[in-house]
Amino acid sequence: MSQPIIPQTMKAWLYTSTTPSVIANLTLHTSTRAPPPPSYASQLLIKVHSTSLNPADHKVPQQTTIPFSGGKTLICSLPASPGLDFSGEIVATHLKHSGEFKPGDRVFGCLARPRTFGTAGEYILADANDVATLPEGVSFEDASCLGVAVRTAYQSLKNYLDLSKPEFENKQPKVFINGGSGGCGVFAIQIAKMLGCHVTTTCSSRNVQLVESLGADEVLDYTKIDVAETLKAKGLVFDHVIDHIGLPANLYAESHYFLKPGATWVQVGAGSIMTAFWRAITPRFLGGGRRWFVPLMMANSKKDLVAVGKLVNEKKIRIIKDGDKVWDFEQLKEAYELLASGRARGKIVVRVVRE
Repeated sequence: MSQPIIPQTMKAWLYTSTTPSVIANLTLHTSTRAPPPPSYASQLLIKVHSTSLNPADHKVPQQTTIPFSGGKTLICSLPASPGLDFSGEIVATHLKHSGEFKPGDRVFGCLARPRTFGTAGEYILADANDVATLPEGVSFEDASCLGVAVRTAYQSLKNYLDLSKPEFENKQPKVFINGGSGGCGVFAIQIAKMLGCHVTTTCSSRNVQLVESLGADEVLDYTKIDVAETLKAKGLVFDHVIDHIGLPANLYAESHYFLKPGATWVQVGAGSIMTAFWRAITPRFLGGGRRWFVPLMMANSKKDLVAVGKLVNEKKIRIIKDGDKVWDFEQLKEAYELLASGRARGKIVVRVVRE
């Protein structure tokens, strides 16, 4: 069997500083250093076909910036490429690899954390535990969305909403999803409906039709109403809350008016990491919330990766791409700027190399 050719150089978007931001420092390099061959048994060298963008790609390096370092980050060495989600093809395995994967296999997955060789480059190194075989009939572009967003939505429901409780035997659970049109929200709506829940969600006027098409039973247009007051007027009706926005600022503090006792508030995203921090530590007597609060950190579970891949393969989850398009690799910085603006609908997908 011939040995695989290990690339020495590649195209990649690199940042050399996190100041003032990762995105501001992104530069396309057409011939930069490629990753080395796999260095341990479960490590894989993968050629990236597509990547989808997540706020963690740029926020985590920025939030771990070393003070007075000129923009260095604790999370990885610089220069680095951003990006976690990927789909692609295995180029090489370690000599001691167990045999689960082999060169040429079509795969998808998610890096456990931002790395020097992120998915905004043509090649990455990934652990086999973070990689799954591409399901039959699922495209590279769709599979690249299954790393962070779909699994986050999946875990925000299955890990915290126990549908086996007797109270749900003859009753439809009611879920409130704050932010239904973003990268996680579009999947949270679909998974909640798949589980048999009644879904109330928020979005702006331009996204009402989208979230309704995904199955949302009630849509609150936050540009036209006071979301907190509208929810309070409903009374104690919700069995679960997933918050992707962190706004309005008083929403969690007022949640005891609409979220049932014993139910959970899952904080998936917010404009700032401090939103989740202050919500988690502020006591009731200082205006804090009175319901169980969970700042969700997605578990990079291979079992869940395979599970969501199966759901897409069975057409139980529809992949929603912003603008129903796939961005070219040369547009990646522009795509990240759209992500940071908060105006993307669904996932932003970038084609790194053509099949």
